[in-house]
Amino acid sequence: MNAVEIEEAVSALASAPFDPAAFPYAFLTAFGVKDTTIARLRKGDTNASDVGGVLQRGNIHIAVAVPGGVNVTLRALRVSPKTTSAKAKFILATDGQTLEAEDLVSGEPLACAYHEFADHFGFFLPLAGISTVKELKNNPIDVKATGRLNRLYVELLKENAEWGTPERRHDLNQFMARLIFCFFAEDTGIFNGTNLFTSTLERMSTTEAGSVEHVLTELFRAMDIAPEKRQDAKLRSWANAFPYVNGGLFAGGKPSPRFSKIARSYLLRAGELNWREINPDIFGSMIQAVADEGERGSLGMHYTSVPNIMKVLGPLFLDDLRAQLDAAGDNVRKLRNLRKRLANIRVFDPACGSGNFLVIAYIRMREIEHEIVKLTDDEPRSVIPLSNFYGIEIKDFAAEIARLALLIAEFQCDVRFISQQVARSLVLPLKKTGQIKTGNALREDWWKVCPPVMTFEEEHDLAGPTGRLALDHDIGAVTVETYICGNPPYIGTKYQSAQNKKDLQHVFSGSVVNFRNIDYVGGWLNVAAKYCNNTKAHFAFVTTKSLFEGEQAEIVLSIYRDQGLEIAWCHRPFKWSNNASNNAAVSCCIAGFRKRASDRSRRIFSGQELRIVENIGPYLIPMPDIVVKKNTAPISDVDSMGFGSMSNDNGLFTFESSAYEKIISDLPAIEPLFKNAVGGAEFIKGLTRKILYIPRGSSITKDHRAALSHIFEEVRMYRAASAREATARLAHMPENFAEDRYRDGRKIMVPQILSEGRPYITAGYLGNESIVIAPHMEMVNAQLHNFAIVSSKLHLSWVATVCGKLETRLRYSNTLGWNTFPVPKLTEQNKIDLTKCAEDILMAREEHFPATIADLYDPEKMPENLRIAHEKNDETLERIYIGRRFRNDTERLEKLFELYTKMTAAEIRAVTAKKPASRGRSRAAAGAV
Repeated sequence: MNAVEIEEAVSALASAPFDPAAFPYAFLTAFGVKDTTIARLRKGDTNASDVGGVLQRGNIHIAVAVPGGVNVTLRALRVSPKTTSAKAKFILATDGQTLEAEDLVSGEPLACAYHEFADHFGFFLPLAGISTVKELKNNPIDVKATGRLNRLYVELLKENAEWGTPERRHDLNQFMARLIFCFFAEDTGIFNGTNLFTSTLERMSTTEAGSVEHVLTELFRAMDIAPEKRQDAKLRSWANAFPYVNGGLFAGGKPSPRFSKIARSYLLRAGELNWREINPDIFGSMIQAVADEGERGSLGMHYTSVPNIMKVLGPLFLDDLRAQLDAAGDNVRKLRNLRKRLANIRVFDPACGSGNFLVIAYIRMREIEHEIVKLTDDEPRSVIPLSNFYGIEIKDFAAEIARLALLIAEFQCDVRFISQQVARSLVLPLKKTGQIKTGNALREDWWKVCPPVMTFEEEHDLAGPTGRLALDHDIGAVTVETYICGNPPYIGTKYQSAQNKKDLQHVFSGSVVNFRNIDYVGGWLNVAAKYCNNTKAHFAFVTTKSLFEGEQAEIVLSIYRDQGLEIAWCHRPFKWSNNASNNAAVSCCIAGFRKRASDRSRRIFSGQELRIVENIGPYLIPMPDIVVKKNTAPISDVDSMGFGSMSNDNGLFTFESSAYEKIISDLPAIEPLFKNAVGGAEFIKGLTRKILYIPRGSSITKDHRAALSHIFEEVRMYRAASAREATARLAHMPENFAEDRYRDGRKIMVPQILSEGRPYITAGYLGNESIVIAPHMEMVNAQLHNFAIVSSKLHLSWVATVCGKLETRLRYSNTLGWNTFPVPKLTEQNKIDLTKCAEDILMAREEHFPATIADLYDPEKMPENLRIAHEKNDETLERIYIGRRFRNDTERLEKLFELYTKMTAAEIRAVTAKKPASRGRSRAAAGAV
């Protein structure tokens, strides 16, 4: 269930008669708990409550109290041993009159009248796997409004199918934006009179066909007519009560869609809400799915929390504004200069959605301006024009909502920082709002959307001056600043559509960058880098962390280095939390870019920690602007690792247990020709497969060859039919592996594809009877301390950063992950200590036979002795590096890259000596800001 559906279900429960016996189950159902789970709880099979309530493990403990006993019952739930052992996240008690609850994770309490608990549904959204934010917990209006408008939108499409076509979709989207403005205007006093819009609709329209659309068309016509022209407009008296809005939002005199009786009901219900409390950033994000049939199932899931938005906007420019405000103190001249600076800052989000980055940027800038006004006692009307906020959005409705959200944010800021009366006087007629372009950001010309040359002029719209304050500007002394920001779509290579790939090909056209394997968000980074090179703007995007790992890190380095940029600051990987279900899987980074300057420091944010460093490399750690390159041999004193053997036989040499037993039963003498085949699945899942292996140059008896001739013939035919020339050439040797790398001896085996969920790289230690199957890796007759190194957190951190990925899984590479891994010079005692650690890990695994590697390395079920063995191994190895344990992966990587830089110093000097090619200034550079 999405947040909108949950709000509706909770509202229905709160308004229904209270049923003590049914309430706990109805409550759980409202939050999406499955019917089968509810049935088991009713039967008592899974209900472990010890206070006579209902306890769902890992979720909530609910109890119905006697009248007046809610507080006592909640206390009993809190101290209940079952609440603790079942790891309940919430406790809830109610008697049908009052309701009390507690979030056991945060300790946050809730107390309200029973019939009001629907207004606090956001408090419980984690029960449905939806993370929440304070604004949503305390103010459900955004979700309620989204739900009502969604139902109206769907009903209107039923009655007006032609409005769902590409030719009319914009008209419907603009119609919905008009409704939202009217609902907001009547609840905030922009329209004179109480509930003027909704009450007029209810009074003047009926359920008859054509009635509602007639009234709406007349109302919208009135809002498009200036006062001086109304005498001749022949407006209905009830429409004449509405003010002139302007020639933008209500321009064109387009008819309204047809309304059914149900659609009219939905319209009036939407008007019942208190739209005064709308949060433009939250509401806009939630409603952007309304107009997209494919996204309606995720209604309410798009909101990005303000703290996460501030991780972008703060370091990009808001922190600097705050610092300048603090430094100005009570110096009026400095404060006024800062206000002039605010008036000339442009914010551009080229993937703006419903505009939440732009809205938050505007609100925070207004907050700073308000503090300036308080200190200078200057005119309070804002000098920050909405026309300084730019965006590109591919979805028409989201673009409409972004423009409207900025208007609402401006009005709310005027109310907050000036007065309700002045805000009303400024809002109408509507001013020019954010400059949001509808289109594909990777196809639009950013230099036209947000032109680099900007001359200051007082803001106007079709109706005349806006009433916004214009400061006296000395154009020659004013610097116009442009900041590009946002959260573009990620879309990994495997999931990109043909159109996505064409978009990337378009933006990288003429570039020498190998962009084929870059994430879709890399297209935005490339265009932004070019824009900033030619305009001196700064930019910062939220991206998946994979953009700064493996092959993509090299692509990113090429992009920003070629444009003469540097990473000015970054946020190390963190979980990007929004209001979405199961969003914890998204691990993101933020990087801010600017023109290269050797005399400025760089900042790295990691959680609450801020570090000042000399340079930030493409892996987002302190290091030179280099990337790790493949090596044909280890740079450290470790044993060599290579691929296993490749049979290239269409699976014909491989035998499952039953097939193997049968052939050995029929031909016992060929048993020596078989070895244990060990690939990723066999090693991780404990599967047993045998593989026919005949070394090149060896001979087998005529009887053996005759018995196996049918296999050899099928292999020959398979290879001969291959379109790959190298494979076809192998048809003459159907008895042998295509790539035979088998050697006698024990082997350290490393699977090529590694689960991102396991806490360690799961290497194997195999005997002589096993043959490692490519593309998995092996070290033959290697010293056992190599196993300890491969199995360490240090090595996992390195591989996760410098190697590529397959989807979200790690792709191990011997040339990139092992051969480049920097290891200090090991003493003999070091090797002895690490060998003991490797033996302890292997012994701990053996103790749990027949548990598979998948079982043993499940993070939730890892045996304690195996965990301890790995911890000891990590401590032993890390002390070799720095004399103690590393505090975190960031510290591990910094040390590793420091060593790597030293160990490959000659190569790095050659790379860094190459200066970026000089780029000619483009057409956008003239008068660049």
